[in-house]
Amino acid sequence: MKTAIRFVFFGMCLCLVLWAVGLTQADPPAGEDGGDDHCTDIIVGKLASVDGSAIVSHTGCGPECRVHIIPAQAFPKGARAAVHYGIQDVRKPLEDHGEVLGYIPQVEKTYAYFHSAYPQMNEHGLSIGESTLSQRAELQIDVAMGVKQIMTIEQAQVFALQRCTKAREAVELIGGLMEKYGFLPSCGPESEGICITDGNEVWVMEVFSVGPFWEPDSGKPGAIWAAQRVPDDHVAVIPNWSIIKEIDLSKPDWFLASPNYMQEAVDRGWYDPKSDGHFIWQEVYSPAPREWAVSRFWLFFTTFAPSHREWPDKRLRNPYGGYDAYHQFLEPLSLYPFSVKPDRKVSVQDVIAFQRSVFEGTIYDMTADVDWLVPDGKGGMKKSPLTTPFPTRDMRELLDITWRRQVSRGGYGMVAQVRPWLPAPLRGVYWFYLDNQHVSTYVPIYSGAIEINPLYKTYDPDAFSEDSARWAIDFIDNLLYLRWQEAIKDLRRVRDPLEASFFEQQKDIDRRAWEMFKKDPEEARRFLNQYTWDSMDRVVQMYRDLRRLLITKYTNNKLGL
Repeated sequence: MKTAIRFVFFGMCLCLVLWAVGLTQADPPAGEDGGDDHCTDIIVGKLASVDGSAIVSHTGCGPECRVHIIPAQAFPKGARAAVHYGIQDVRKPLEDHGEVLGYIPQVEKTYAYFHSAYPQMNEHGLSIGESTLSQRAELQIDVAMGVKQIMTIEQAQVFALQRCTKAREAVELIGGLMEKYGFLPSCGPESEGICITDGNEVWVMEVFSVGPFWEPDSGKPGAIWAAQRVPDDHVAVIPNWSIIKEIDLSKPDWFLASPNYMQEAVDRGWYDPKSDGHFIWQEVYSPAPREWAVSRFWLFFTTFAPSHREWPDKRLRNPYGGYDAYHQFLEPLSLYPFSVKPDRKVSVQDVIAFQRSVFEGTIYDMTADVDWLVPDGKGGMKKSPLTTPFPTRDMRELLDITWRRQVSRGGYGMVAQVRPWLPAPLRGVYWFYLDNQHVSTYVPIYSGAIEINPLYKTYDPDAFSEDSARWAIDFIDNLLYLRWQEAIKDLRRVRDPLEASFFEQQKDIDRRAWEMFKKDPEEARRFLNQYTWDSMDRVVQMYRDLRRLLITKYTNNKLGL
């Protein structure tokens, strides 16, 4: 009875309010739905991929989703580079990187790179993905506390992309910047993890704060950091949680760390070398694990390495399975390795599919809640056509649906495919999406691109614009709520063939660009830039066309109001 009453009320209210007000994928405040746990990074070594490329990826919630190219520049000796706070602010002008907190020495030449909330690729294909981690309360700081630390992870990513071509070089640069200038969190007071590749090596780097009392002239490092290389035939995941475990600095080809990586824990009484056994980085610096991280660890390893060991069984066996928290597994993070050899080689499309995951068929599946069930007209029950894997806060409160952290989530993100055997303009392919990746289309941006289509560098969250790719996709994201179960199929019928065509054309585009590059590198860059530009036009036009279909097909005039 409760379900039927709720559904009547829900059906009357939703279609009227939804179109008038507009449901968005806006980020919830920190502490509500996990405001700082939005990013999932997938890492694939070059021998673990189907084509020999190394892959790093990022699903983000940073509001600054506008992607644009900061060109290579030359500077005189003695020049200084500004250290900004506010790179993630989408409401500032495109070329404004925020408040200047300080300066560091500038280099004489910088590389061009693609700029966004967390900058991700440069003209040489060096690529970085970011995922906020959790850290002990004693280490937490933020800019409002007036601390002396000034180096955010996104600003460090900028410097690495401007100055480096190799992954290890980027790790060492970022580590040095964090030690000298102090790590300043910008996503809540939390720590950060990044994955970096140049196409040959892939590294995972984790950075923790040192608390509010650090002084730049103290002689002590302004951060605690460690980095571990992912084996070439392995894959890994960073699900908003530390993944580095034991650190062996006697193997410098595989591990790097700040000089205080262990001593900080000893000094604070968190680790005693005489009695505590092995120093496990993940356990010492991160607090007790949370479900939104453990669930993604589980999904990743059961997806890509199901035969590695007997993983916990979290399949949904009945519609009430998600309610039974009492019997759900609370496995220790020690169960999940730093990285693993996958059961089969992994493609870019495999990573995209995982990024779109909504835990379908598992105990974390939000569409499996029994409050979605409605009468089927035959004496039984069926899933409501309004059932969505992305119930908004208001919908969850109305239907008593427990929020679960999906892999898929609104914002922006990418999959960086780096092919070290190709020249720089062709080496990196930056498969980029806007809004919710479950709804969005991944578009290829080559590392040799010269200028980004204005559709992808235009977005004001406070004013709808026909000239914004983010708004075009978000418009469809909202229309789907009119009748999600059917409308998502309409989206896939047009989205999937378009996205597939980009992958089908890739070999031919690579071949043509390579032939041009051998004769005239600039002609190859212009060709790749035009291809990227045209692909973006095609994506936006698809969403514009689709909205006409959806509003015509699912207008509330046809929904029995």
